[in-house]
Parts: sequence; C-alpha cells; structure tokens
Amino acid sequence: MDIRTLPEAERQIYNRIRDRYSLLFDSLRVGEHTVRLLKVADIEEMLDGKDPFADVSEFPFWIKLWEAAMVLAYAVTKLPDPKGKSMLELGAGLGAPGLAAAACGFDVTLSDYEDIIMDFQRVSAAASKLDRVQFQHLDWLAPPELPAFDYLIAAEVLFREEFFAPLLNVFDQYLKPGGRILLAHDARRKCLPLFLEEAKKDFHITISSQKLKKFGEPITIIFNQLRRKGD
Repeated sequence: MDIRTLPEAERQIYNRIRDRYSLLFDSLRVGEHTVRLLKVADIEEMLDGKDPFADVSEFPFWIKLWEAAMVLAYAVTKLPDPKGKSMLELGAGLGAPGLAAAACGFDVTLSDYEDIIMDFQRVSAAASKLDRVQFQHLDWLAPPELPAFDYLIAAEVLFREEFFAPLLNVFDQYLKPGGRILLAHDARRKCLPLFLEEAKKDFHITISSQKLKKFGEPITIIFNQLRRKGD
C-alpha cells in the first residue's frame, strides 16, 4: 500500500509506529468487502523473547489476526439492516470484525485497553477508507460512560476467569434492550465453557461451530449469540 494515500493524521500515526516496529498491511476479504489491516511484520519482535504459552497474561494477543476474528468478521457481514445500527467491538485488537461491519454500514466503535492498539486500528480504518468507525479506550474493570449499542461483538477475549464478572458487567452496561452479543473463540479455549455457564444465568445462548484448517491441521471455532433474558 502507498502510505502517501493515507490522511495526514493517520500517516503520522503510521510513521510513529514504524519507528518502533516493522509493519505490513494485510488484506481480509469478507463477502463483498475488503479491509486493510495494519500488522506487525515480525511477531517475535513484539514478544521480545517471551514464551507466549508460558503465561497468557504476557502475550500481546492483539498483534495476531486470529481465526476466530475472521469467522466473526464473516458473521457480522450477514447481519440484517445495518443502517442506523450501532456496534461495539470489545478487545478489538486488529479490529477485523468491527472494520468488516463498518464496511457493511454499521456505526462501529472499536475498543481496547492500550493506545498503541488503537493506533493500529486508526491506520487500518483509514487504509480501508472507512469513516463509520470510532475508537474507545475501554478498561473492563472501570468501564466509561457510553451509549448502549445494538450489537456487542468480541473474538478471543476469554482467557482469565477473573475477567468473567467484569465482562458480564460490560455486557449489561452497554447492550441495548433487544440487542445481541456475538462471540467467537477457538474451541480449545478452556475458559469458554466456564464463561458461558456464568452467562446463561442472564442470557439465552445459541452455539454453532465452524471447522477450519490451519497449517493443514483442523481447528474448530465456536460461535455464540447471546440475547438478554426478558428482552
């Protein structure tokens, strides 16, 4: 991609990030839409010698485009009547599902907990020529005041049980009456069934799965839709 085509503000962000990391743009085509994702070219550069499997709290999950995020990106493009509908992506990381939704016409807010993550998102949105995207610093332990959303979406956010209660609180705070929550996770995530067991106290939950190949090996992505009981 020709960086000179970026708006001035996003070009300055790109240049600032480039001073720290080697970068590349990846294209993700979802249905009729294609989004451009700014990524770190060398994940090892980000890990700085850390073992990502030794402690999940030390692994910067946002630097990778996870298969679950691709499944979720496809799912949001199939949602009906995007005009005038709002969507919040939680723990958005590279933001592929949210950007795909914005390309379809949803009013999207990408959220995460570090400014550097949102810098990547801002450049990706500009590179994808999307203007229906906002960016929100969001700490689940101290969620800010925001308007409620028609949809909450998230991919690969369930890793630690101590965040179950804060995440459920975020659901309660930000989901409009009658709204929907869409989640996608690798079936190997041990926290997923534990979280769903907690969530089913307040939500009706549907479950489906999609099988993919990764380096020739099969993996299964679990896709959940949650609807608040009583809506």
